[in-house]
Amino acid sequence: MMTFEEICAEIGQRKFRPVYVLMGEEPYFIDKLTDLLLATVLKDEERDFNQLVRYGAETNAGEVINAARRFPMMAEHQLVVVREAQQMRDIETLAAYVKVPLASTVLVLCYKYKTLDRRKKLAGLVEKNGLLFESKKVPEYKMPAFITSFLQRRSLTIDAKAAQMLSDCVGNDLTRLDKEISKLEIIMAEKGLKRVTPEMVEQHVGISKEYNNFELLKAILAKDAVKANRIIQYFDKNPKDNPIQVTLSVLFNYFSNLLICYYTKDRSEAGLMAALGLRGSFQVKDYVVGLRLFPAMKVFNLISDIRTADARSKGVGNASAGSYDLLKELLYKILH
Repeated sequence: MMTFEEICAEIGQRKFRPVYVLMGEEPYFIDKLTDLLLATVLKDEERDFNQLVRYGAETNAGEVINAARRFPMMAEHQLVVVREAQQMRDIETLAAYVKVPLASTVLVLCYKYKTLDRRKKLAGLVEKNGLLFESKKVPEYKMPAFITSFLQRRSLTIDAKAAQMLSDCVGNDLTRLDKEISKLEIIMAEKGLKRVTPEMVEQHVGISKEYNNFELLKAILAKDAVKANRIIQYFDKNPKDNPIQVTLSVLFNYFSNLLICYYTKDRSEAGLMAALGLRGSFQVKDYVVGLRLFPAMKVFNLISDIRTADARSKGVGNASAGSYDLLKELLYKILH
């Protein structure tokens, strides 16, 4: 399957497929590719007669096929876009058109939050005669590396700590990440800067450079109970900016990855990077330290403790303990 970047490059070269099905859990890549096609396929003066945008709940396969089979007027292509195509009840009927698509039509189906059933005709025909792209969520533990590469594509760089801070703030919400980075881009362009620092993230995204999940994990690995408790006290006073679910997610990802490290035969930095899919050597050092600090059975138990804390934070088996109490109890289990 082609990558997002490869598809963007192909569209930029005006090499269009007759059919695009953009599907999957991550809406960001689907929206970006759709916007790129809308901006590229037709010129401004061609759009009135050659561009049609419909929503899945308001259309059907017959209408889409009729539109797709029309020829363009005074243009090389016509563009037919179906947003929210997952709401089309008879979408499989489009297989009849996709079997022999019109070369002058670019048909785009935005199938968000779901995937087509690959066992059925439509998906197979799209793979044969068009382009089937699955937009997958970026796992949260890979977000710092993703943020680094995301900025590199915009000719910018970022500190490792700043990347982790951004990751803590946005999770794996790529739409929000794009907005925050676009905001930073404007500020940096005004100042002639090319590198995102923790200070910039703190000032313009609203995350404390001293009290965040990156620093909490750093304090845990340093066995600094005083600093770790000070950070969770700060979280308790600023719950909107530091929700417990984000903190628990960071801890869960770390200890889950640490458990993977125990099952990895090659525990060199290069071996661990390969096993965890990490790009930066700075990240793997945390796992090298973790292997020294936490026995495998303790890691296994801590993963269970984090799951329990997450359930209790949502009211399961918990009548009165607040976020601070849950984190304080969990922190004690981690450090002792």
